[in-house]
Amino acid sequence: MVKLKAERLKRGWRQEDLGFYARMSGADISRIERGWMKPYPGQAERLAKVLELDPEELLNEVEAEEAACEKIG
Repeated sequence: MVKLKAERLKRGWRQEDLGFYARMSGADISRIERGWMKPYPGQAERLAKVLELDPEELLNEVEAEEAACEKIG
């Protein structure tokens, strides 16, 4: 998830830092950023709040990435 990673890096945070602030594990942040895991709505809301983003923006990016993968595969 490009937006999530970009926003995290803009703040100079490690995945573990974002995970702490969003009450998630650093491993889950890694999985989400790599597209291996889709955040649940509650997770997307917490991530968006911490990063001052719209939760729909994050979920829309996930859906767009999934659609792109379906076209390739």
